[in-house]
Amino acid sequence: MKVLMFGWEFPPHVFGGLATANFGITEGLHAQGDMDITLCLPRPFGDEDQRSAHILAMNCVPIVWRDVNYDYVQSRIGHLMNPDLYYQLRDHLYADFNYMHVNDLGCMEFAGGYPSNLHEEINNYSIIAGVVARQQDFDIIHAHDWLTFPAGIHAKQVSGKPLVIHVHATDFDRSRGNVNPTVYSIEKNGMDHADCIMCVSELTRQTVINHYHQDPAKCFAMHNAVYPLAPELQAIVDQRKPSSERKEKVVTFLGRITMQKGPEYFIEAAKRVLDRTRNIRFCFAGSGDMMNAMIEMAAAYGIADRCHFPGFMKGKQVFECFRDSDVYVMPSVSEPFGISPLEAMQSGVPTIISKQSGCAEILDKCIKTDYWDIDAMADAMYSLCTNPGFHEYLQVEGKKEVDGITWEKVGQRIRRLYDETIEKCK
Repeated sequence: MKVLMFGWEFPPHVFGGLATANFGITEGLHAQGDMDITLCLPRPFGDEDQRSAHILAMNCVPIVWRDVNYDYVQSRIGHLMNPDLYYQLRDHLYADFNYMHVNDLGCMEFAGGYPSNLHEEINNYSIIAGVVARQQDFDIIHAHDWLTFPAGIHAKQVSGKPLVIHVHATDFDRSRGNVNPTVYSIEKNGMDHADCIMCVSELTRQTVINHYHQDPAKCFAMHNAVYPLAPELQAIVDQRKPSSERKEKVVTFLGRITMQKGPEYFIEAAKRVLDRTRNIRFCFAGSGDMMNAMIEMAAAYGIADRCHFPGFMKGKQVFECFRDSDVYVMPSVSEPFGISPLEAMQSGVPTIISKQSGCAEILDKCIKTDYWDIDAMADAMYSLCTNPGFHEYLQVEGKKEVDGITWEKVGQRIRRLYDETIEKCK
């Protein structure tokens, strides 16, 4: 089976959980043995792992050349496309041709990542998707998150092939309900055009059904997983000192310091723990628009000397952080899934997660609290830091549980949905 997949980020260049999930999904599908995946990215760096998917750089797809007066236009994709067809491509997304960033080679330019002109790049990406869909041979389209939904729609309209969209998060999660109407419109349009909607949790599936008014019959929960640690990462984790030998315990929050992730609840719980003992430190491993507010909040509570803000972590830094942590906490207000708790448990770190997270649906060997229940969260932190037996139990059993949650199993479920969707759309 041939899959045309649209993504936005991919390891080793990780901006968030989307890159990790995209890698895991391609790995899981590739393990099926008969999957041929072309993964489109706006601007790859060239060092991405292509063993499970052929990466197509959208910034290297020749799309158009024009004279200095913009009067004569022809698309160039190995053969000439007549001007009328080009203008259909352009007008499909109401793009102003004069403002497209097309270089001298006829390729669209992308900043990569999440630049200030993100919506413009999403639009341009979708234009190129129409060119790619005419070039590639594929059976099904798979678009990841709202950034690529317009591209998926365009590829479907050009090719007539079925469209699967993968909802890793919605704007309801990111904004605590204060949705951006433009983003909501893009998300809903993608869902309306999709033949199958994969959601990273039942929590997200219900959001899609209730807030985006989608048919439950085409919406499926597709939980994420974790892949085995690479030898160099396992070597880092293996350097961990036994918790009993640590004079001070470390409780870690790792993720974006934003409204969605509930960092203020972590600070509140830390204050309650430090009212009972002072031999615990709290690490905010991440960055975000609430970082300064959290530093000020820690200072106002008189616990700034116990709180550390090392900044954004990536790659091996994440696992160095886990190695030095005794407890991991994810107090998210609304978390569609949340891969980091799985990585923490895989690294042998007992974990506390909010009940308002998708991963809570598949994890049992961890502690679950409501994000707003500060006392319960603080009690859990304190217990894991002061009760060696309890800590060891969750350390061992948590790792054992997560080791059984594999991307290969996810790939098998996705493959079944591909088959069903293709059959349904015949």
